[in-house]
Amino acid sequence: MYTLAGPATIEIEIKRSRFVAHAARVDSLAETLEFYEHAADPSATHNCWAWRLDHQYRFNDDGEPASTAGKPILSTIDGKGLDHVMVVVTRHYGGIKLGVGGLVRAYSGSAGQCIDQARILEVQPRMECAVQAQFGWTGQVYAALNACNARKLSEQYNDAGIEIHVEVAKSAFKKLRTLLRDTTRGEVTVRKRS
Repeated sequence: MYTLAGPATIEIEIKRSRFVAHAARVDSLAETLEFYEHAADPSATHNCWAWRLDHQYRFNDDGEPASTAGKPILSTIDGKGLDHVMVVVTRHYGGIKLGVGGLVRAYSGSAGQCIDQARILEVQPRMECAVQAQFGWTGQVYAALNACNARKLSEQYNDAGIEIHVEVAKSAFKKLRTLLRDTTRGEVTVRKRS
């Protein structure tokens, strides 16, 4: 998966209309709302936006003719192979109508130039899992977690030992399970969390 490493902003003028585009990584629906509040300009004629978050997506034309703003922004995000990204394009009307084709080119072009200004980051899809071990295996468990670049989310102690909830790259899950099975002679269990 590819996403943006940080936010980006550009401003362009097309036939006296000023287009300001903001792009950023978003990882939740709450972050899309926060970013929109930050990027939208209440004094602008239109604040059009689109976002993609895994299999979910939304777009809005904010008063522009249907499918001339939000959908082209989303198409630009998808065309660049990005995920977890939101783009808000603000238009300050300059008095000259652009027409349907002109609006599509203006919004998709603004979004594209803004994304091109940002640094693209490859992100490994991650998953959560739980590791259950007796206390005697704690050293081997943490060594395996470090070897697989797992991030500890929480740990719980009980009479049976320790349960550690971690996040690991999906591509490293099998390696983690095999490593723990081999180093602990099958004494440690690893299961996916939903």
